[in-house]
Amino acid sequence: MRSRSVLTAVWAFPVMVLGGFAFLAGIPVAVIITHAIRQRVLRWWTVALTTAYVVPVAVWLLGPSDAPSLTKFMSPALTAVVAAVGVLVALAQTNTARQVART
Repeated sequence: MRSRSVLTAVWAFPVMVLGGFAFLAGIPVAVIITHAIRQRVLRWWTVALTTAYVVPVAVWLLGPSDAPSLTKFMSPALTAVVAAVGVLVALAQTNTARQVART
């Protein structure tokens, strides 16, 4: 059952980023980090996803930005990069879940 919640979170992340809810996408990231702490299989993928998400959040919050939201702060290219990392992690998690289910 835990795997289903992680799969939902990992696929929700790029959807939320592309859908204009970039700051709220931190909730699925927290779920993914919690799962990665327990299982080492996807730890590096989770580090990549967390880095791709935390760096824009930190720059937005700590920098001299006038943007009212993270979505408006991120350029289309940065949004595409963050979403692409999310899709890569989602594909890796889905592949790992299928391999575990086969054994």
